[in-house]
Amino acid sequence: MSKRMVYVVSDSVGETAELVVKAAVSQFNGSHTDIKRIPYVEDTSTLTEVISLAKLNNAIIAFTLVIPEHRNFLVQEAEREGVVVHDIIGPLIDKMEALYHISPRHEPGLVRKLDEDYFKKIEAIEFAVKYDDGRDPRGILRADIVLVGVSRTSKTPLSQFLAHKRLKVANVPLVPEVDPPEELFKVSSNKCFGLKISPDKLNHIRRERLKSLGLDDQAIYANINRIKEELDHFQATVERIGCDVIDVSNKAVEETANIILHAINNQKAF
Repeated sequence: MSKRMVYVVSDSVGETAELVVKAAVSQFNGSHTDIKRIPYVEDTSTLTEVISLAKLNNAIIAFTLVIPEHRNFLVQEAEREGVVVHDIIGPLIDKMEALYHISPRHEPGLVRKLDEDYFKKIEAIEFAVKYDDGRDPRGILRADIVLVGVSRTSKTPLSQFLAHKRLKVANVPLVPEVDPPEELFKVSSNKCFGLKISPDKLNHIRRERLKSLGLDDQAIYANINRIKEELDHFQATVERIGCDVIDVSNKAVEETANIILHAINNQKAF
């Protein structure tokens, strides 16, 4: 039996079209069918060449072309040359446009861009987990953002929130008895953000935390004098770093995140 051939044509990578073609071919046991992928088509001359090859080899052209001019050219020229073509994505785009009254972007490769965006987000989330709470100071130098603060200033939830914005965040807890990691003073101060909180607010948060764990809320962890000592140490450290400080006493995580994002975007503008 002579080999059958399908040309897969796309203005992007062509993975979607090839998967659909392979699924169809599998219904015929997948044998004796040669699939040739033609990716990143940017002009009609390439389409003309593919049509000629398809005619020569009695092949089918399956395609995902999102630029209307290229779609129309391929369909019309193939029909004129007696070549069978199958538009994989075009009819669905047309139906969505008609039903929802929205205009498609006609931009190749958007699925791949969305996939890349997703994996960047996952990478950032994993980074935030790995370098949470000062577990590994090496993350400080690799981070897009470094959060600095005493315990219970929302460093971890803030790290995760920013990770969903595809930013790699490391956070560093400060306690008077432990010297801050050297990396904290090597990284750009523009990347660092100190999280400041009022002593009374922190006292309340820590007491509630101890209660939720079934512990004595009068422990040293929630002692107001101890808290003031920690905050003094925090203030001395952030002054040494020279970083921006955000008062999180009465801010939700989203509010603090927006302040940081605004600061980062302003830095990029200059």
